[in-house]
Amino acid sequence: MNSDILAGKWKQLTGKVKAAFGKLTDDDIARAQGNAEVMTGLLQVRYGYTNEQASKAWNDFTGTIDDS
Repeated sequence: MNSDILAGKWKQLTGKVKAAFGKLTDDDIARAQGNAEVMTGLLQVRYGYTNEQASKAWNDFTGTIDDS
């Protein structure tokens, strides 16, 4: 999904983010606002991922979201 579309639909997508990344808090999700850099940083902190692992996890997740 395009990052602009993701940011625009962020409130609608927060439930999917919570389901996919259960270790993220509501505050984490609110702070990220769909920003990929912030999300990968949060995934690194909460899951102990490397930058590459976090980027892959986020890209895999966003690839599953319907653009419509």
